[in-house]
Amino acid sequence: MKYNFKIIFLFFLLNSIFGCKNNVDLILHNGNIYTVDNEFSVIEAIAVKDGLIYETGTNDILKKYHYDKSIDLKGATVLPGLIDAHCHFYGLGLNQQEIDLVGTKSFDQIISKLKNRSKNYKTVIKARGWDQNDWDIKEFPNKNQLDLLFPNIPVVLERIDGHAYLVNQKALDMAKINNDTKSSNGTILKKNGELTGILIDGPMSLIDAVIPELSKSEKKQALLDAQEICFKHGLTTIDDAGLSKEIILLIDNLQKKKDLKIRVYAMISNSKKDVDYFLKNGPIKTNLLNVRSVKVYGDGALGSRGATLKQPYSDDMHNHGKLVTSPEKINDLAKRLANANFQMNTHAIGDSTVKILLNTYSEVLENKIDPRWRIEHSQIIDLKDMNGFNDKILPSVQPTHATSDMYWAEYRVGSKRIKGAYAYKALLEKSKVIGLGTDFPVEKVNPFHTFYASVERKDLNAYPENGFQFQNALSREETLKGMTIWAAYLNFEEKEKGSIEKNKFADFIVIDRDIMKIDIDKTPQTKVLKTFLGGQLVYSSTKTD
Repeated sequence: MKYNFKIIFLFFLLNSIFGCKNNVDLILHNGNIYTVDNEFSVIEAIAVKDGLIYETGTNDILKKYHYDKSIDLKGATVLPGLIDAHCHFYGLGLNQQEIDLVGTKSFDQIISKLKNRSKNYKTVIKARGWDQNDWDIKEFPNKNQLDLLFPNIPVVLERIDGHAYLVNQKALDMAKINNDTKSSNGTILKKNGELTGILIDGPMSLIDAVIPELSKSEKKQALLDAQEICFKHGLTTIDDAGLSKEIILLIDNLQKKKDLKIRVYAMISNSKKDVDYFLKNGPIKTNLLNVRSVKVYGDGALGSRGATLKQPYSDDMHNHGKLVTSPEKINDLAKRLANANFQMNTHAIGDSTVKILLNTYSEVLENKIDPRWRIEHSQIIDLKDMNGFNDKILPSVQPTHATSDMYWAEYRVGSKRIKGAYAYKALLEKSKVIGLGTDFPVEKVNPFHTFYASVERKDLNAYPENGFQFQNALSREETLKGMTIWAAYLNFEEKEKGSIEKNKFADFIVIDRDIMKIDIDKTPQTKVLKTFLGGQLVYSSTKTD
């Protein structure tokens, strides 16, 4: 047999030229891609392989690799997958199974909703989202109408911030709450010596203990419902601020089965049983789940006057608020968590609570290197205490709280204390990083509302004209970092997510406008076109993908 050596040589030459190309799974090109790397680079193209960013750069990437699929972005803007640094993911899912009271303008509207929906509930009527500050009569409601309408089934109506219940007499009876019931970590509100049905903070747990348990399938569905909503809004990682051992292990199980795909930074609820379990068994760290922190409640909420203040409320001079967790218990837990190298993330709204935490954290962390302990909300801060924040004590805040609360917050704390409220720029200057979230479902899930509130300090009606305490607005770049790389840093995950860089997870989103350049008033209307997690399309606004 004769061989044509010229043909053979040409074959090997072509094979060596084209065979040297590596295969990648996906290339996105012709884009306006904000990497959020150290230089805040803007690039044109991304190559993805095995769920990771393989290379970033110009459209020349198309010539360098064989690829299974390519997407021409046609100039669309791409951001790293967004991270909500403080939310209630499981709670959002549960809300899909409850009556929604958000936006109700009176207690009569609530009663109307309950009448229309109550037939769907056999063992308990649950609803969430009321806020008396949105009503003409800005007072807590009472249970009288609930008792008349629903004498034989427990009714539990949760305030929008999650720090108060309105319940009927049936629920009180089931929980054995009466005029003699005492509470040291919250309030059982009475009027003229009679129970009103309002329970603030601690006593709410007495109701929780007697409400019928959800089935496992209902809990699973809540998680899947929440995931769908989050992907639609461009969230690829969520920090759930307080989950039980049971729900954390359910999330882990669903993720391993590939039913649940979203990445979860799960803060352990501060119950002795749950904390003991994880401190004994150690952290959980997978590509999808990170469990290494405990969520603690320092105090309650400002709206229900449960936040703990150094001086009395300006609109209730006999009330300082109440701590949910005593300073002694905070200190004991802090020492225990520091010794176990777990992160402590504590809810603090009032200036008194913030001061307690700054003192405790500073003492416990004195010899710790890079602990990244968090003060969740960091809402009302005595200006003298601002220097307590540093590279060990980090703020996690929610910009839409500022624009929701601004209508009534000054009535609660007065003109002097309000100057240290929602002070995001001042906090950033102290800690050099700040995590941004929504606290959903207290606020809406939409992260572009967060972006607008952070940059403009206005609500969605563009009020107030000059921004609420605009000196504490963040820049667009700082805001995007707070929703991506800085949020990842608060989670000890900045080496694997939060920016579009080689070897990080291929988590990114495509949006319909350039939020870094357009008129800021147009940013809240931003739509997510596509959400990718690990290089896989998990949401598309069109049905053709």
